[in-house]
Amino acid sequence: MALSASALGTPEHEFLFHILHALHLFLSAIVTTAVYRKYGGKTQEAVLVGFFGSVGICILSDILLPYLGGRGLGIPMYFHLCLIEHPWLVLPAAFLGVWLGTHRPGTEFPHAGHVLVSTYASAFYLTSFGTPAGWISLLPLVLPLLFVSVWLPCCTSDFIFPLLFVRTGR
Repeated sequence: MALSASALGTPEHEFLFHILHALHLFLSAIVTTAVYRKYGGKTQEAVLVGFFGSVGICILSDILLPYLGGRGLGIPMYFHLCLIEHPWLVLPAAFLGVWLGTHRPGTEFPHAGHVLVSTYASAFYLTSFGTPAGWISLLPLVLPLLFVSVWLPCCTSDFIFPLLFVRTGR
C-alpha cells in the first residue's frame, strides 16, 4: 500500500517543515556563497557554488537523511521532495541567500542559524511525512539521527564545499 502525505503527520507540522526548509536554504546559501567569496571566489562562480551547495546539501539534510533514518527506524515514511513539488517556495529562498552571500560575506550568524533551523526542519520532516504515533519512544534514536542529518551536511555545505572550489594561491 502506497503512503500519501495526507495519511501521515499533521498539516501544521507540514506547514512548519516547509517554512523551516525554505529558511534553511536561505541561510545555507548565504554562508556557502559568502565563504566562497571571502576566500577569493568570483561573483559569477559564487552564484553557482552557493546555489548548488545549499540546495543539494539542504535536500540531503532536511529530506533524504531524515527519510532514510525514519525508514531505518521502521517508521512508514512518505518521500516528499520540495524542489520538485514546491519549487516556488525553495528556489526564491536559495537565490535570495546567494544574492546576500555575494554582497555581505559575513557568516557567523547565518551559520549558527543555519544549523539550528536545519535541526528543526529535519525533525519536522520526520513528523510531517512519517506516522505521527510513537515518536516519544523513539526519541533516544531520533536525536542521533538528527545529529547526523544536520551536523555533517551543514558543516560540509558551509565550509568544505565552497572551499573545494577556491583556487589555491589566493
